Amino acid sequence: MIGDVFYSRLFLLMPSLRPMFKSSMKEQYEKIVDMLSAIVSKLENLEELTEDIRQLAIRHAGYGVMPAHYKVVGDALLWTLAKGLGKEWTDEMATAWSNCYTLLSDTMILHAKDAG
Repeated sequence: MIGDVFYSRLFLLMPSLRPMFKSSMKEQYEKIVDMLSAIVSKLENLEELTEDIRQLAIRHAGYGVMPAHYKVVGDALLWTLAKGLGKEWTDEMATAWSNCYTLLSDTMILHAKDAG
């Protein structure tokens, strides 16, 4: 469900991203949930995910993901989390998720250069 909501929001914000997704959207829904789960489980030690993040960045660069796309993805992600959590979504949670996503996206943008 969260994957469907996230990608619906993402494509609403930037329809030009839709053609980048060649595989089954169901598969994409599962990937985003898996990624979020991995991040949450490693919040205390995000450096353990550095190699995974580097590989993800390289793959995404190969798909045509540009640095500007990360802001839109972050906006869609935070919107999705806020909608999903409803009244449980607090300013503190929004700040924490925003900081976490900024760290992740900055790291991916940096490592995407390894794809060249």
